[in-house]
Amino acid sequence: MADYIEGIRVAAYGLGTTLTVTAGALIIGLVIGLLIALGKMSKFKILRWPASVYVEIVRGTPLFVQILILAYGLPYLIKDITNGAVTFNWSPIVIAGVIACGLNSGAYLAEIIRSGIQAVNKGQTEAARSLGMSHIQNMRYIILPQAFKVILPAMANEFVTLIKETSILSYIGIVEITREGILWASRAFKFFPAYIGVAVVYLCLTIPLSRVVAYLEKRMSNSNAIPKHKKRKAGI
Repeated sequence: MADYIEGIRVAAYGLGTTLTVTAGALIIGLVIGLLIALGKMSKFKILRWPASVYVEIVRGTPLFVQILILAYGLPYLIKDITNGAVTFNWSPIVIAGVIACGLNSGAYLAEIIRSGIQAVNKGQTEAARSLGMSHIQNMRYIILPQAFKVILPAMANEFVTLIKETSILSYIGIVEITREGILWASRAFKFFPAYIGVAVVYLCLTIPLSRVVAYLEKRMSNSNAIPKHKKRKAGI
């Protein structure tokens, strides 16, 4: 039992790095996701096509491959293009992990945000136009606030997924939860307790967050439901 407790304790050392990467990636993903979602809904092909290509490429390739391209492929490409005049290395490598996870998350969040925007009643846009609002004002004050309320549970679920996906970053040397477990297993030759410890730490993060997501989904479904007293008045 002592080995398993030690495995949990060692894995918990990487908790700060995992949460930092996840939070940074989520912020990048939200910004990119919003821009890509608006681009895909644009009436201009010059905006719609690049946004669609970005989503297809990111969602059609493994996150692990994307991390390798950004962490190792991009520095080599820069060196090759400049004939060795410019050398580029990620320092610290955590930055590459944050950007890679953020770019990946942005493609998925783009579809979530787009679905939220499309879920808003079109009458809201017509009402905004009748009040003299521009398209930007309509999106900022009317559409986006309502859309984000609708997609909040899905965004929280993406946050939970992103926490688990950061484990892949251990392969490029980022010392997060999984990497801490791997290093301890290599030193102490206690592989099973090490990986059980890693799993327990992830569960301690994801289970409470999953409960929060379930709560948000329940609140959203209740807020969209017709109250009983209104049903009686309507004769439902």
